[in-house]
Amino acid sequence: MLINRLTRTLFFSMAVSLTAISASAEIPSGYYSNANGKKGAELKTALSNLIYNHTEVSSYSALPQYFQRTDVYPESNRWWDMYSDIPLYAPSFKGLNREHSFPKSWWGGSTTTPAYVDLNHLYPSEAAANMAKSNYPLGTVSTSKFDNGVVKVGYAVTGQGGGAAQVFEPADEYKGDFARTYFYMVTCYQNLTWNKSYSWMLQQNTYPTLTGWAQQLLLEWNRMDPVSEKEINRNEEVYKIQNNRNPFIDYPQLAEYIWGDRRDELFYEDTAADIPTGEPTLITPVQDMSLDFNEVAVGSATSSRLFFNGENLRGNLSVTVYGADKAMFAVSAKSIPTSVVNSSAGYWLTITYTPASEGMHSARLIVSDGGLTGSLGVALLGQGCPVPELTAFEALPPAEVTRDSYIARWEAPDQVVDYYIVTRTRYYSGSTSSEELLAEDNEVLISDYDASVPESYNVRSVRLGFESPRSNEIYVDYAAIDEVFGDILLGTAPVEGGIRFVCPVPVADAVIYDMQGRPVRAFQLITDDMYLTDMMPGVYLLTSPALRRPVRIVIK
Repeated sequence: MLINRLTRTLFFSMAVSLTAISASAEIPSGYYSNANGKKGAELKTALSNLIYNHTEVSSYSALPQYFQRTDVYPESNRWWDMYSDIPLYAPSFKGLNREHSFPKSWWGGSTTTPAYVDLNHLYPSEAAANMAKSNYPLGTVSTSKFDNGVVKVGYAVTGQGGGAAQVFEPADEYKGDFARTYFYMVTCYQNLTWNKSYSWMLQQNTYPTLTGWAQQLLLEWNRMDPVSEKEINRNEEVYKIQNNRNPFIDYPQLAEYIWGDRRDELFYEDTAADIPTGEPTLITPVQDMSLDFNEVAVGSATSSRLFFNGENLRGNLSVTVYGADKAMFAVSAKSIPTSVVNSSAGYWLTITYTPASEGMHSARLIVSDGGLTGSLGVALLGQGCPVPELTAFEALPPAEVTRDSYIARWEAPDQVVDYYIVTRTRYYSGSTSSEELLAEDNEVLISDYDASVPESYNVRSVRLGFESPRSNEIYVDYAAIDEVFGDILLGTAPVEGGIRFVCPVPVADAVIYDMQGRPVRAFQLITDDMYLTDMMPGVYLLTSPALRRPVRIVIK
């Protein structure tokens, strides 16, 4: 990714004087009008209200298709990866991950918040670099544990890290990119509740959201690495897709008015004096933006929402769909009251795409009336695909098992797969807990394993929203099956059609669970040389209040 370093460096020499002009050239008139005359917390909230309401991309699985518009070098089809210098080329996404640069674990991992699929912080990342980065905070590395020549992961310099074990440091040419990404995230999603286990850079309040050391670091990176042409172009493409912008790319000085040296000053757009007043204006959506539904199985339906917001509009807006494939694109309303569009709440129009045949489909959404001069067009795009036929595949034993981590693995099915869902189940005495993880490739690092708590995993693949059957269950156990539990030695030995218990000291109140956590057998007392021969073959867990952790049982 460093092949354009010279180009970027030359651009930086003019960036301070040109950034506002270049970025502002495409900003719709009145887009930031609600931010004018505000500072600090009030300014941050005004920006949050502006950018939070946006069109979500069609799906998590479709992200690589959007990345082809936002993260490919303009002179080639090489992926623009800010995490690695390995040459990888679109449209293949092999070797890359869909990377939440602002880790999803920081907000608890919810997939229902718009943050989960917000392109303003999602980037393609080489898989090894992404795995090394984990969910660590940004920071300056003093001692590296991972360094691929572009990014570093390691121990933080004094005063940074917020108590995290390690930090992630991008290359100098991308430090500003990540700083402005983080400014966007803590502004747009300032009302999210942060996971206290990972709040190294975050505070549980609306303002300033960032901790003191995080403010200082991001402001420094924002100043030292000005907005690049890459960021400006990407911001425009994301705007056409999501209908919202990153204010800190359009106006990098906004960060100073919220967290920096100018937080006691009122912010005004450079072009504020030139904005016409009283004229009907549709701020969003914008002319020639596209609503791309990407791949959808024939007969299935998927919906997306388009946000309408404007000023001084008069009379209802009219919405019409034109084109040969217009029957496949349905809108929730054909007339939109401008009283709602003119309000701060705005109006959400739902468009539903239902492909009736395989192939590429397109139509055009035309918006008119409301006092607008002429009309505005939004491209509607989609591709009908065959209904996937997914089959089960084999999960493999874990690799590199330690007391606190392991790599879950599985065979790569001979089918097109968008991503995988890994279901982890942990077994406690008398209870179980499960969670689902998403994986790009046919393995994933589990970094919060506890060797004292047995667990298992199974996997299923996902394509176009359809899921394969679950794989076989794989049991993870760092320790040997036979182990001393206080004064109790409990072991098992296989016999024909069952199991034999080995426990010189009796074990009371034992329960056997299957791998789905369902109790299948209870014992008041297990004694030495006791046999169990009337259970179906499979893997089970035995628990007792006397045991420090469950014991695995295999019946063949």
